[in-house]
Amino acid sequence: MTVTLAFPRVQQDRPLVRLRGFTRRFGENVILDHLDLDIAHGEIVALLGHSGSGKTTLLRTLADLDGSAGQDVTIPGARAVVFQDARLLPWKRVWKNVVLGLGGGREARARAEAALAEVGLSHRIEAWPLTLSGGEAQRTALARALVREPELLLLDEPFAALDALTRLKMHALVLRLWRVHRPAILLVTHDVDEAMALADRVLVLAKGRIVAEERIEAERGNRTATVRSLRVKLLGHLGVDAHASSYADLVAGRPEPLAEAAE
Repeated sequence: MTVTLAFPRVQQDRPLVRLRGFTRRFGENVILDHLDLDIAHGEIVALLGHSGSGKTTLLRTLADLDGSAGQDVTIPGARAVVFQDARLLPWKRVWKNVVLGLGGGREARARAEAALAEVGLSHRIEAWPLTLSGGEAQRTALARALVREPELLLLDEPFAALDALTRLKMHALVLRLWRVHRPAILLVTHDVDEAMALADRVLVLAKGRIVAEERIEAERGNRTATVRSLRVKLLGHLGVDAHASSYADLVAGRPEPLAEAAE
């Protein structure tokens, strides 16, 4: 049996994701404060912000993990999430992790094979999760998301724990899968360069509100001329005075007192 993963065709006249005045609080703590957000069909949006700014809370809202009863929230029914931890069940083989919750049998096996082929893991289909490298585990998690044919793919810092070279390969893989399937993607990240490489639009979240938005007009693969000035802007939104320095110059050029650097 041959299975081709085909994502649903959707209307393009309205945003796929829409939040208006969304608020999330836990006790007295307001995590998201009257937040507005649109994500278009097929758009990649990167979300930057300091730890505790509400990024993961927003992602959990869009994944419908925390609920949003009584608020103005529109999200698609077909969603999938990839977390920083691949969250694979060690007692199930790779292909069974991919189709977890989707039933069994030959059809499920064929869907797993198709998804694993797309992420370059056909040779690991019968492997146990504990034998996978970090990159292989995250590719398995991507396959598990892909097999659900999401209209909205939510990525919660999925590459943060990977080494630099593996992270570059994962960026290229995500873009290749996006070009084939065209889901909307929300990428939560701390990495400004990752955001600039992958996204159509970069948002900065602070104190529960979107405080900055930068749209990247340059085509992917042709962004060299724009990324230096854009990096300065984004780091500025995050409270880092970067000027036009390279990363090496930024880190080494102006030593700060230890107490100040640790803040």
